[in-house]
Amino acid sequence: MRGWLAVLAAAMLGATLIRAAAAEDYPSRPVTMIVPFPAGGATDTLARFLGERLHAVLKQPIVIENVGGAAGSLGVGSAVRAASDGYTLSIGTSTTHMLTGGLYALPFDLLRDLEPVILIGSEPLLIVGRKDLPADDLRQMIAWLKANPDKASVGIAGVGATGHLAGISLQKETGTQFQFVPYRGNGPAMQDLVAGQIDAMIEPASNFKALVGTGNIKPFAVTSKARSPSWPDIPTADEAGLPGYSASLWYGLWVPRGTSGDIIARLNAAMVEILASTQVKQRFAELGIQVSPSQQQSPDAQRDYQKREAERWWPIIKASGIKVD
Repeated sequence: MRGWLAVLAAAMLGATLIRAAAAEDYPSRPVTMIVPFPAGGATDTLARFLGERLHAVLKQPIVIENVGGAAGSLGVGSAVRAASDGYTLSIGTSTTHMLTGGLYALPFDLLRDLEPVILIGSEPLLIVGRKDLPADDLRQMIAWLKANPDKASVGIAGVGATGHLAGISLQKETGTQFQFVPYRGNGPAMQDLVAGQIDAMIEPASNFKALVGTGNIKPFAVTSKARSPSWPDIPTADEAGLPGYSASLWYGLWVPRGTSGDIIARLNAAMVEILASTQVKQRFAELGIQVSPSQQQSPDAQRDYQKREAERWWPIIKASGIKVD
């Protein structure tokens, strides 16, 4: 019996030493970053930008792999099934790594099957209306919605998308009712908003930069808790008369569950260094993304934030009876 125990102890020690050596040498070959969307979108753009910086810090190529479909769950699932050796990274958003857990019966657990690396940043949503909407601020918009129950139309980038859930939350907070009009993405919805075919939208703020600048739509409020540096003249929902209302699209980085803590720490340190760069902050500002505060950049902080967001939004999804195919 003692012999077997000695063999087992030696095997466990050997495995520990191998893992430690692997973490010390990490990375020794190219690293794959899975983007759960097709090439060309906002998340893909962010991934390629950060991948170049990670290459410079880690001294290994970062290979971008686009795995789109099923609201991002196909790409996330691919990362979940990957080896937990630090050579597969999963980048995504609050939609792909949180909201889908309330919308779909996923074959994996978003809160358990991926290990957080860092909360990269967030982008507020912007509440906007058609340019001839009979309201000049958020209070007037809410009053108009109350005076016209079920008559107003709000465009959304798909059933269960961030803007859809933010709109449901707005209805709950204000006691208003309006119709949701689903589109295949924000582009077609914005075209109809400019044309006056729909009344309003609540979507990530960067989508509306050009339209606000040309006066083709009315901006009413950003949904962040503080004014966005990208939109300093637009009030927050709190300031505009809707206290406590907030929503954002946030970005994060994960690895498969079981990845060594030393490797996660290495990746986190690299990302913290990257996010502190003045050039990166400037590029993020151009993209409309706010770098996460330093106190939120640890893996534990990201895990806690993801859990709190799920606890907030999943009950809203369930109560709304949203059905997605």
